[in-house]
Amino acid sequence: MSESEVNKYRLTGTSEPSDEMLAYIMHEVAEEARLSNEAALRKYFDEIKDMYDKKYGSKEN
Repeated sequence: MSESEVNKYRLTGTSEPSDEMLAYIMHEVAEEARLSNEAALRKYFDEIKDMYDKKYGSKEN
């Protein structure tokens, strides 16, 4: 299944996606969620480190 075929498809009440198309869509959504989660987690711990460094100073010399 090509990306252009998926991009042309629209979820409407008139037609159901094929199993292949649904699997592709679900895979893409899962990948976007994974990347978004990684970025949020990285940002969260960076902010905690910054707060710690401001309060107690950096451990780096």
